[in-house]
Amino acid sequence: MKIVIAPDSYKESLSALDVAIQIEAGFREIFPDAEYIKLPVADGGEGTVEAMVAATSGRIIAVDVTDPLGERGSAFLGLSGDDRYAIIEMAAASGLERVPVNKRNPMITTSFGTGELISAALNQGVTHCIIGIGGSATNDGGAGMAQALGVQLLDIDGKQLGFGGGELEKLDRIDISAMDPRIKNCRFEVACDVTNPLTGAQGASAIFGPQKGASATMIEQLDANLLHYAKIIKRDLGLEVNDVPGAGAAGGMGAALLAFFRRGAAPRYRYRYRSRRVRCGSKGRRFSDYRGRAHR
Repeated sequence: MKIVIAPDSYKESLSALDVAIQIEAGFREIFPDAEYIKLPVADGGEGTVEAMVAATSGRIIAVDVTDPLGERGSAFLGLSGDDRYAIIEMAAASGLERVPVNKRNPMITTSFGTGELISAALNQGVTHCIIGIGGSATNDGGAGMAQALGVQLLDIDGKQLGFGGGELEKLDRIDISAMDPRIKNCRFEVACDVTNPLTGAQGASAIFGPQKGASATMIEQLDANLLHYAKIIKRDLGLEVNDVPGAGAAGGMGAALLAFFRRGAAPRYRYRYRSRRVRCGSKGRRFSDYRGRAHR
């Protein structure tokens, strides 16, 4: 008997691989002679790199980045086994688990480190990046990410904005003339599991702000700031991002990727299925994961 174990991670607790190991241990007590295939999967958040690197026999590269609080730290990205594409996990650099509970404040947390991961991937010479956006500690609309790649987000005095969603209210204009030129020659795909718009009752701030430490007052301010951000993007870049499904993913990172990379958010199942098929050699075979849902 063959048993395929394909869990996602448990947020801020266990990686998908660690979950799979624990499930296998339990199953082996009942089915000691079965063949077990551990197949970690991910939804764009924590564990995305691990799952896709495992699926392609790739490798993980350590990268020094700016964490959500503006401090230097270590993160990582993945390269596929054939070195054709990079896998980037926003949570690795800008994730909620990197911020102690008592310091969580989306008014000041930044996605700058995610931009540094993208730059590091481009340094590897890849022309295709898959970016998993989820599990973020930020609500800055991906502004920090854009700044790390050379985008200038300027206030009325022509000064670059500081870090955090609280700074977006000062945004006066966007200048992309110094943006990393390698971006236009790279194909970006986005993996996420939500379809929230950027602002409003179902937007980034209202739905995900509380888990990132936002108070009711902060949520109101952050939502207004993101709406202002969207208006400046439309005026300066000619793109409407506010109501696009997925724009509110990862504190508005979906909107930034659409605005600066011209990419929207792709459904997570594309990457779940791809990883399963590669690891199991199960093209055309039907099997179920431990949660009982069937996949083809």
